[in-house]
Amino acid sequence: MNDNIETDYSVAICGAGPAGMALAALLVQRGMAPARIALIDAKPLDAARDDPRTLALSWGSRQILDQVGAWPVPATDIHEIHVSRKGAFGRSMITRDEHRVPALGYVTRYGDLVTVLAGVTERLGIASLRPARVTGLEETASAVRLTLDDGRTLSAAIAVQAEGGLFGAQTDKHTTRDYGQTAIIAQVEASAPIAHRAYERFTDEGPLAMLPQGDGYSMVWCVRPETAQELLSLADAAFLARLNATFGERLGRFTHATRRLAFPLGLNAGVAGTARTTAIGNAAQTLHPVAGQGLNLGLRDATVLARLLARDATTDTLAEFATLRRQDRDVTVRLTDTMARIFANTSPLQPALGLSLAAIDLLSPARSVLAQLMMYGRR
Repeated sequence: MNDNIETDYSVAICGAGPAGMALAALLVQRGMAPARIALIDAKPLDAARDDPRTLALSWGSRQILDQVGAWPVPATDIHEIHVSRKGAFGRSMITRDEHRVPALGYVTRYGDLVTVLAGVTERLGIASLRPARVTGLEETASAVRLTLDDGRTLSAAIAVQAEGGLFGAQTDKHTTRDYGQTAIIAQVEASAPIAHRAYERFTDEGPLAMLPQGDGYSMVWCVRPETAQELLSLADAAFLARLNATFGERLGRFTHATRRLAFPLGLNAGVAGTARTTAIGNAAQTLHPVAGQGLNLGLRDATVLARLLARDATTDTLAEFATLRRQDRDVTVRLTDTMARIFANTSPLQPALGLSLAAIDLLSPARSVLAQLMMYGRR
């Protein structure tokens, strides 16, 4: 039985980013009345639309977005993923043809994805409270009461944190890790680009990813903090020379880079929530970008949670959600964490790791397992 009769909303979603808006749209698609859903976000929509960050969407995520009418999104298809280790023999190539899909994934701007999803939620008639920040949460046996920074209060049967920090209790299974790495991001251009091919190149300090985007590439270069400061301080010509030396000549020479930005990398993942609150997306797990799985895992969270809450927005539902999502979350977190730690050091194992890439490329079953995890998660 649904126990949300006397609340303002059945579900209050705190964080109207891609995972939060996808959850709201999926709930309506599953039969929940739009008036019973609240989307709350601290940022004005225009600020989110202008966000230039690059996102990597898996083929499975594209199917979720398509399901709610949020596709097409301005994006560049990924047809191949080339994985290599600097200074070591061996590489692996994953292709869309081998797995019989139109694309392994897609590269898009955060702002473009948010714009499309905002249009979907608006057409569905879902209430959007923004800019509004949740400053207080009080949970009772029958409801959750949220206080906003403008003094308003609202009640809901269930509250979902989809962005930012957690408002629920953390269990002893919560994991945090400081990788001692900083990601340098920029848009770069190359003299000999290869259309629709993404690159993941592992170095002594961390992975260097090149994601095809438009006529150029979105670069994510993970290095030690002191190296990051050095790279940020270089003139453009010196930076491009350093990038060429690290990446190699697979794309010719890098000829242009936009302004470089930096952010620290860490792992923050685990079970979080209370009887009437839960977390999805970035609020539940912040991952290293090495496998590009953060948003994709969040969209899978949203899909399962929507199916359950549309049936029954109760405390039992949240307990079932935690159980159903445990395997996919655990496998994805372990895979990402292992890749970040093992491929990003100078241990004597590095030559063997290069050979392991060659083995993956030679063994179709191993390559298939890796591709399935990247496209769909653990199912």
